[in-house]
Amino acid sequence: MSAITIFCDFDGPIADVSERYYATYRQGLAWVQANAKAQGNPVTVRYLSKSQFWTFKQNRVPDRQIAHWSGLDGANIDAFLAQVSHIVNQTALLDHDQVQPQARAGLDLLRQCRVRVVLVTLRPPNQVMDFLDQHDLRWAISDLYGMPQVDAAYTNQASHKVERLQAAIATQQRQGYDLRQSWMVGDTEADIMAGQTLGIETVAVTCGIRSSSYLQGFRPTHLMPDLWTACQKLQQRVTLGGRT
Repeated sequence: MSAITIFCDFDGPIADVSERYYATYRQGLAWVQANAKAQGNPVTVRYLSKSQFWTFKQNRVPDRQIAHWSGLDGANIDAFLAQVSHIVNQTALLDHDQVQPQARAGLDLLRQCRVRVVLVTLRPPNQVMDFLDQHDLRWAISDLYGMPQVDAAYTNQASHKVERLQAAIATQQRQGYDLRQSWMVGDTEADIMAGQTLGIETVAVTCGIRSSSYLQGFRPTHLMPDLWTACQKLQQRVTLGGRT
């Protein structure tokens, strides 16, 4: 089969999770504050703006440090981290996720170019399919490789992404797809490391949870602002017969 196949992360390139992560942060702080007050140990929290919070996340500032800058210390930080991990994948918060601007247009461009999109994500498959159905994007995806653990995407371990990408590549090859021009598209160091480990070109997009300067340090093959730009680049490759 001659169709080009790209492997793509879900959170970041396609789904904008910034509002969910910020809402989770705020709810976590509010919960700690209420709990501390109920125990007779009131604490004053300082809510970072979304811009501040997301800048810290993009530059890999540890959640423990973010909690400290938000007015917490000691056991309250531990309680905050545990609460965030507990609630981040609850339905009410998942509903904050949105489609990245122009991601739909990019996926449509790939469809026009007959490029197959295989999702490789640390999200549970049912979460991903629910999002695709909600936003009428199921047509854009040829296959999906996810993780059973509901907290895997939040912890985002590179070893898990390598394992998922390896499984995806092996299955696509068994099905007869030519992967010589494949890319791994993602917004984190885990995506870059997975692609590099398995010998395919990597496209780091900077619209997600890592900054451009941070991602550059992992030396991706391409560094692009978003999926739409990556799709335009891939369209040129298809048009020029792989000579980009």
